[in-house]
Amino acid sequence: MRFGAHVSIAKHLYLAVDRAQAIGCEAFQMFPGNPRGWKTGPFLEEEVAEFKRRRSARKLGPVIIHLPYLVNLAAKTPAVLDSSMASLKDAIAKAVILEAEFLVMHPGSHGGAGTDAGIARLAAGLQRALQEDLGGARLLLENTAGSGHTLGSNMREIRRVIQAVDNDSRIGLCFDTCHAFAAGYDLATETGWTETMAEINREIGLDRLGVIHVNDSRGELGSRLDRHAPIGRGKIGLAGFERIINEPALADRPFIIETPRKSPKDDIRNLDVLRKLKSAPRG
Repeated sequence: MRFGAHVSIAKHLYLAVDRAQAIGCEAFQMFPGNPRGWKTGPFLEEEVAEFKRRRSARKLGPVIIHLPYLVNLAAKTPAVLDSSMASLKDAIAKAVILEAEFLVMHPGSHGGAGTDAGIARLAAGLQRALQEDLGGARLLLENTAGSGHTLGSNMREIRRVIQAVDNDSRIGLCFDTCHAFAAGYDLATETGWTETMAEINREIGLDRLGVIHVNDSRGELGSRLDRHAPIGRGKIGLAGFERIINEPALADRPFIIETPRKSPKDDIRNLDVLRKLKSAPRG
């Protein structure tokens, strides 16, 4: 099990490695550029080389690239679909260059067209994207809190997308604990966690679960509120995260925090909480 956080690539790409190490990461996640824009500039060859050198020297990994928030392959608007595809292909190319292990993307929103139409558009876009060389990376769909017209708030919808792209082995799941709780998966109780794991295995398969986003939830169970909280300070609570962290089936997965931060000390505290829960005796 490797713990990590989302870090910035501001100023220089390779500083992401330094920032990850400074807060005690073993793995880390990053955006390929502006998370709220379509265009992300190219990575300079010398910065890529230095990124790889620093990552190798510090033995950090896996590296996870999170796609910009605007990407929506389920959109009704052709212009949004075209921009989303371009952004996805750009992220794939950067993942290959950096030798990243995972790409994470939100399934998107059908915009009122209905779940079936949204899944069909999303699957068609993914099918096109999978014609690209992903290198050694896997493309993971992140479960959502389910507000509005967003897709992917339950494992059945994500399974339908995976099946629609011919069960391509390069497609999998990024499981976000806050989103799951907000969507109605009761991760705060032992029964709820057991049922959640069983559903993931039944609908998708644990072999497709690549990354866990470890975030507590400010919102109540089933609230559809996508608001992250520090570990143990939200509605999932420390007992819930102790079960999650000590789940034997997830022992070899990266756990990435996306918890609120005012300074790097916040990330250090949240990672420390997780490590203490991992070593806590279970009775």
